[in-house]
Amino acid sequence: MKRLLLFIMTSVLISASVILFGNPAASAAPLDFTGGINDEYEYEEIVFLSGEPVKFVGTFEISERNRGEGKLLTYRFKLSPEDKNIDGLLDRRVTYEIIYTKRDDKGQTISRTELNSCREKIYIGDDLYSLSDYQFSKSDVIDNRPASDFYSGTLKARKYYDINKDEGKAVVEISGNTIGYENFWGSTETQLLDYFIDVDRQVPADEDEENPRTVSWQGIVKAEVSDSMNKSLQYSQNAADLSSFTGGYMRITAREMFSRYEYNLPQIEEGVAEDSKRIRGEVEINRRLLPQVERLVVPKFRDIGGHWAEEDINKLYSLDVFAGNSLFFVPDVPITRMEFTKAVINASDIRVSADKNGKSTQNGSADVRISPFVDVSIQDPDYLYVREALNKGIISGVAQGRFMPDEPLTRAQAITMLIRALGMENRAPTPGYCTSFTDDCQIPSWARDSIYVAREIGLIQGDAGNRVNPNKEVTRAEASSMLVRFLNFLQRDLQRNYREDIIFFS
Repeated sequence: MKRLLLFIMTSVLISASVILFGNPAASAAPLDFTGGINDEYEYEEIVFLSGEPVKFVGTFEISERNRGEGKLLTYRFKLSPEDKNIDGLLDRRVTYEIIYTKRDDKGQTISRTELNSCREKIYIGDDLYSLSDYQFSKSDVIDNRPASDFYSGTLKARKYYDINKDEGKAVVEISGNTIGYENFWGSTETQLLDYFIDVDRQVPADEDEENPRTVSWQGIVKAEVSDSMNKSLQYSQNAADLSSFTGGYMRITAREMFSRYEYNLPQIEEGVAEDSKRIRGEVEINRRLLPQVERLVVPKFRDIGGHWAEEDINKLYSLDVFAGNSLFFVPDVPITRMEFTKAVINASDIRVSADKNGKSTQNGSADVRISPFVDVSIQDPDYLYVREALNKGIISGVAQGRFMPDEPLTRAQAITMLIRALGMENRAPTPGYCTSFTDDCQIPSWARDSIYVAREIGLIQGDAGNRVNPNKEVTRAEASSMLVRFLNFLQRDLQRNYREDIIFFS
């Protein structure tokens, strides 16, 4: 009669007020390494301590506070079996300390998670499982890219339970990995956890026996749990005909959790686990939080009606990717390098601020701001966008010390900026390769890696002749289409890769 409920530290990277991520309520990460999931009000997980899967549901609390270069994160669970015919209770309080080490020279962060304290008691039927010791080690590497953070973690843990004080022991070996990403438009954390349970306990003696018997059994549980947040745009038609606008977009933030347990446990016969006889099964649970709705500003351009890029342009204006109050978008004129730079910064939700003004000190005098480009003055209203894009490696100069902000943007330049924003330019093969485009020989050497990667991840495709046209100027309409595809990658493609591809197709 035993089996352990999976459990461990906490989601290592909900880094709220610390280094990389935003508000924990807005990011996606399971509450603990138990395979459990939750919505706004209730939490549930499957417990295997008795040798059978038992679903526990109940309340949870989360609290956190900063501590030096990290934070303390505390979870509290009060659960009971969903099946009211089963007597039971789960009471767990666990605190983890997460310590962050920033590696600005690498653009990465290393996190280390340590157990601060833990108390856990689980009642199932007549049995009490009391946590007597918990050994835990976890570390993550976070690659801090301009448009999104990507992370991966590894954990090892061991939990010891006393059964009814002195009637036996249950030891659970836990190992696993966490994989995730976080950006303004979406976030997903998927946990792949393996549990090996080893139980030795006493059971009441049979009628022909004088002393209690010692029974041993082992069980294996594999838990796959994923927590995903996604922001999407939905158009809402105005129900009134006599209105100043026909409709507008709303941003919908949705969050969904899914968990699947696969188990290999002993067969229970007359209340006793028979380790020589095995039961294999699978349990799935899922929950969805109430979507959050936010209405966006209404675009009123007068020159895009019926244009092939009308929907993309309206989406980007509603999202403030394109700013301004003009009634004319002029979709078929070339977009400038400055305009596209601002759009990429806005689409990536990179906040520019005057307190990061690139100050340098000369001869001990007052700080003097210096522009990195001779053709972009610090008085230029768009200077901060250029400075931020340069600091994050999204842009570089066209010529020595020059940005050429008013020059038309080429496709090679646009693609390179988007891939650099994702931080994926290094995913290209060793130099010397050719892309699959028919005009491969026309691709500038500095753009080859980005164009290769953009094709591989589905950000671009060739025209009817399979040409990428790297040196062609990009119109404002074409730039809008590229930016919407970029947002779709941040919203949907990453989620599919970090959830569906891992859990359902791996």
